[in-house]
Amino acid sequence: MITSLYGKVALVTGASSGIGRATAIAFAQAGAKVVAASRRAIEGEETVRLIQEAGGEAIFVKTDVSKAAQVEVLVDKIIYTYGGLDYACNNAGIAAFSPLTEISEEEWNHMFDVNLKGTWLCLKYEIRAMLKQGCGAIVNMASVGGVVGAVGGSTYCATKGGVIALTRAAAIEYAKSGIRINVVSPGSIETDMLSNVPTDLLAQVTAAHPIGRIGKPEEVAESVVWLCSDAASFLTGHNMIIDGGYTVQ
Repeated sequence: MITSLYGKVALVTGASSGIGRATAIAFAQAGAKVVAASRRAIEGEETVRLIQEAGGEAIFVKTDVSKAAQVEVLVDKIIYTYGGLDYACNNAGIAAFSPLTEISEEEWNHMFDVNLKGTWLCLKYEIRAMLKQGCGAIVNMASVGGVVGAVGGSTYCATKGGVIALTRAAAIEYAKSGIRINVVSPGSIETDMLSNVPTDLLAQVTAAHPIGRIGKPEEVAESVVWLCSDAASFLTGHNMIIDGGYTVQ
């Protein structure tokens, strides 16, 4: 049972669509004041509108998580607006798949800048804010690609594996400071990433999941909120794999 998050403040990066939007909405439904951040302003503002229309409280802050100055401004605005930061979901990320020998140095660097460096930068400024209040909970977004390999996914898998390792190290470092840091690793989820997948390939992906379907963003979002709540107060450094049984085969 999730303890009410009423009056708490939650940040969600990459909140413009998919898992990020679903997580922002889930935090709001649990009673938290939500800060939705993303590079896409129109979609991010739409997330805020959906929360507000349902009676929740939210603001949008345009942010590129790969830029230290922008992440610092984001967290500073949260502190200025709400006086503190209780929870964060570092969800912002990108994906692209190509044979390892065809990936350019620019493509490699860009994915690491967003997926891994961006997660580190968010942790850096979120933790600084949480240390001042002596508590907090953070959930990073990885992927089953950080646990198992994928054809054409060498760069993506490397970044997500890095996010899992970063989470474990950070969790140990700040456990005694009252800050819990966990990570979730979704399998195939109904997001924009799958919208362009050919029907026959999508059928193969679906069949590869023992549960018989792909996941929904809301299912990941509920897990994120649970990990931040007092119901998960003894969990830190944990990688929660949400994949319909895909990785246990």
